[in-house]
Amino acid sequence: MRRAIGALIRKDLILQRRTPEAAPAMVLFSIGTFVLFHFALDEREVSGNLASGILWVTLLFAAVLGINRLFVAEREEGGFDGFLLAPVDRTSMLVAKATVLFLFLCAVEVFVLAAFAILLLGPSLQPALVVVLLLANAGIAVIGTLVAALAIQTRARDLLVPLLAIPLSVPLVIAAARACAPLLTEGGAGALEARWLAVLGLYDLVFGLLAYAIFDFLLEE
Repeated sequence: MRRAIGALIRKDLILQRRTPEAAPAMVLFSIGTFVLFHFALDEREVSGNLASGILWVTLLFAAVLGINRLFVAEREEGGFDGFLLAPVDRTSMLVAKATVLFLFLCAVEVFVLAAFAILLLGPSLQPALVVVLLLANAGIAVIGTLVAALAIQTRARDLLVPLLAIPLSVPLVIAAARACAPLLTEGGAGALEARWLAVLGLYDLVFGLLAYAIFDFLLEE
């Protein structure tokens, strides 16, 4: 299973390096959204709950762009058929795709956070923000992989992905926004609240087990 996961991850990373699509689109979308907020709010700087809300709403919608493209190569080039015929555990594709999406989110957020700090954020970024980002990214990656696998077999993929991924991710984004809010206050005086980190961890676990249980059936359908 490890070899299959490693091969799938390498394939996706090589494909993304040769024909980058998802990651640049996610970065440009996020920057464009921050610019809109900058002029729409008519404020030079934001902090606290407002800053956290803007950040996570933008990251969620940017993630939908990456989710939409997650299985496109397999769908268009017959990768699903080849994978189903291979003597490997089918959940290896779930792990590989979730890992790739997680890596994309982390890479995109490096540029997104820099743009956010320049265009909107008043306080400086706190290192503890990384913990929240990693937990939330893991949940979005699992939910996104599950939704993308379900939607790729339909004609209305571009419509179905946001309709499913956004509602399923709302509790995750709320918890992440609440956890980040104290870190984005003036002076970064707030501390991480353990309850919101626990919610993020629990959500990741529940959807991870759910995706593991039903992913085989999604591929067969």
